[in-house]
Amino acid sequence: MSKFDTYFLMTTEDAVEYAKLKVPQMDWDAESMECKEIGDGNLNYVFKVTDGRNHSVIIKQAGGVARISEDMKLDTDRNRIESEILVLQGKLAPGYVPEIYFYDTVMSACGMQDLSDHEIMRTAMLEHKIFPKFADQISTFMAQVLMGTTDVVMDHQEKKDLQRKFINPELCDISEALVYTEPYNDEMHRNNVFDPIADFVKEKLYEDEELHCEVAKLKMDFMTRAQSLIHGDLHTGSIFINEESTMVFDPEFCFYGPMGYDIGNVIANMIFAWANGDVYGNSEFCAWVEEVITDVVDLTMKKLRAYYEEHVTDTMCKNEAYKNYYMDTILADTSAVTGLELIRRIVGMANVKDITSIEDKEKRARAEKICIIAAIDFIKNREAKKCGKCFLNTLKDAITAVDA
Repeated sequence: MSKFDTYFLMTTEDAVEYAKLKVPQMDWDAESMECKEIGDGNLNYVFKVTDGRNHSVIIKQAGGVARISEDMKLDTDRNRIESEILVLQGKLAPGYVPEIYFYDTVMSACGMQDLSDHEIMRTAMLEHKIFPKFADQISTFMAQVLMGTTDVVMDHQEKKDLQRKFINPELCDISEALVYTEPYNDEMHRNNVFDPIADFVKEKLYEDEELHCEVAKLKMDFMTRAQSLIHGDLHTGSIFINEESTMVFDPEFCFYGPMGYDIGNVIANMIFAWANGDVYGNSEFCAWVEEVITDVVDLTMKKLRAYYEEHVTDTMCKNEAYKNYYMDTILADTSAVTGLELIRRIVGMANVKDITSIEDKEKRARAEKICIIAAIDFIKNREAKKCGKCFLNTLKDAITAVDA
């Protein structure tokens, strides 16, 4: 019998004992083993266990209540979903996700590869670091995982089996509330609106019925269109990076939805990085981010199209006009989700440090207004965003509008 035969939330001391038990292949030096809790996630408990022989493992455990709010009760099965997703993503896009060593159904915990030679991308963005390979690498990951799990290329029964396996109702419910609802009405009274822009938010977001109609359409799409196995929360806090490598992790919001959801999340979070660099006058960093925004759109669409053409199995989907239609819908979804993510991270309950760390109130207010104005355009005019330059021009038009 072991104390790990019954679920409980682990401490750092427990995690050391647990790693010794669950990852014996590391040949641990028991006397030098130590652990620290790492990360700043909203939902889980993450521990790094090391020893004096340079062995290490990351232990991630799901709690039954979200750390961001005790009102959010969660099924701890989400870590099972995450572990299985990472294994699948590793097959579709080798080298872009951490290796999974085990998943424990009792403790709702998994052990995975330590990526200490990488850093969390949001942290790097706050330091205005530049990663020339990022756009190419993240676009490869998205193209291979997203298109590789669609009805276009998969056996339809296998795809339906995956869809059933990775149904994720509780975390989808969180997205439906925090991304598609509360930023536009604050119905749960938990939005975090920066006081200097409160009136601006009221006018631009809470009172715009046309915007509400468009977001309602997008919400229903998110809830009903099982296009691809999406990551569901692909922001710079879910990416480990160094000069040579990009590694995606934390796919616990993964389910079958519109693939533009992941692409738009990446672009929106690069816009947040740009806003921070702009405030602090780092023109070189901002120029690189602008290039990334353009390249992520164009490279991802190019690679999606190539994957489609090479692997398409559905005979009706081989029609050229349909293929073009399919790609256009991905672009429109990408634009829309770029806007949704910009808005929810500015006014919703889960803000981003790229913005909240801006100390000058006037400069922060300007940055937030730019993001909101761009976001509204991304949502309302999503059908017009046909290339990476269109996305970048939307940002530049918002800057002009706010500074006028």
